[in-house]
Amino acid sequence: MEAKAKSEEGEVGLGLGYNSGSVKKARLQSTLAALLEDPVLSDVPKKPTLADVDTLISLELGSAMKISIVKMDGTAFDVAVLNTATVKDLKLAINKKINEMEQSKMGHRQISWRHVWANVCLAHHNEKLIDERAALQDFGIRNNSQVHFVHCVASRETRKHSRRRKHRFFHGLSKRSSYPTDAKS
Repeated sequence: MEAKAKSEEGEVGLGLGYNSGSVKKARLQSTLAALLEDPVLSDVPKKPTLADVDTLISLELGSAMKISIVKMDGTAFDVAVLNTATVKDLKLAINKKINEMEQSKMGHRQISWRHVWANVCLAHHNEKLIDERAALQDFGIRNNSQVHFVHCVASRETRKHSRRRKHRFFHGLSKRSSYPTDAKS
């Protein structure tokens, strides 16, 4: 009996019951969930990464900017990117934000961003943001700027096929031209 009491005392003394890893993790998750419900922290994502937190801190310090993205239906949402961000960085932030919004509304849903960016591009003051390596500041994008989604068919300069060119490729593959022997019979 004395040995059992000592072993229980040892477990409590070592903190195995209260300070175990799973208890600490659960306590951290509940504290984080309570913090994220605070209206002051409404711009923090539900499952923030370290990069998300760094960007939001940079936004408060003035080394990042908040950009309003206007969708084609007229609705808008905000994303935060660093002041040195490129068009590619903005696209990645948009991808992440829309995926988070879709997850919260509809559960698991996969968006083909390759297809989206092949047919739609971003524009600021009627100037299309085509070059992904260009800095956003080169286009005059600053804190609280608006960027719009617009329909975009890629040109020859970008070395991507436009829709018409894709269709012209398949246009020549008809049954009559593919099988000359059928035309003779």
